[in-house]
Amino acid sequence: MITNLCFHGIGNIVRERETGESRYWVTEDLFLRILDEVHDNPLVRLSFDDGNHSDVAIAFPALRERELRASFFALAGRLDDPASLSSSDLTELRSAGMAIGSHGWTHVPWRGLSDDEARTELVDARTALAEASGGEIDDAALPLGRYDRQLLGRLGRVGYRTVYTSDRLPARSSSWIQARYSVTANDTLESIRSVITHRPGVRDVRNLLASRVKRIR
Repeated sequence: MITNLCFHGIGNIVRERETGESRYWVTEDLFLRILDEVHDNPLVRLSFDDGNHSDVAIAFPALRERELRASFFALAGRLDDPASLSSSDLTELRSAGMAIGSHGWTHVPWRGLSDDEARTELVDARTALAEASGGEIDDAALPLGRYDRQLLGRLGRVGYRTVYTSDRLPARSSSWIQARYSVTANDTLESIRSVITHRPGVRDVRNLLASRVKRIR
C-alpha cells in the first residue's frame, strides 16, 4: 500500500478565491520538512491540486533539489491567472519529469454535472491542458473530492488512466482510483508522520465505507 499526500498551496495565500481555501495552504517551512521526511520513502507519492503559482515558485525547486517527482493537477480556466500556473510553467514541470494532470476547468465539483458541463470539465479542460503542457493528460483529480458512480463512469468512458480522490486512505499503487490525504494548515510534521506510519483503525474503516458508498450511489 502507498500513501498519497496532496498539497494545494505553499506559503502565504494572498487572497482566497473560494471560502475556506486558506485551510489548505501550508507554510513553506512545514512543506520542506515534509519533503525531507518522505525523501527516502518509496511508498509515499506527492501531488498538487488547484495549480497555484506556489507549485512552481516554491514546490518545484524543492522537489528538484531532493530529486523527487510529483503530479500537478492544474485548472485549465486559470492558465492566464497570474496567481496560477501558466502554460510555460506546465511545460517546464513536464520537461523536468513531473506529471501533469487535470483538475478541470473552473474548480467546481464534478458530481451532478450536465452533459455539457461534464464535456467542459472532463474533456475540454483535458485538451487545453495537454496543449498547454505539450503532452498527454492521463490522470484526473476530483475537485473538492466529490464523486459518485455516474461520475466514475464518465471518467472511465473518456479514458482517464487514474482518478485521484480525497478519501484519506492508503491506496494500492495499481488502483484506478487513488485515495489521497490532503495536507492542511492544521497539520504538523508529527501528524503527517502518523498518516504515513499508522496502522489501520476505526477512522480508516469509516473512510473506506464512505468511499464505497460514493462508488455505488
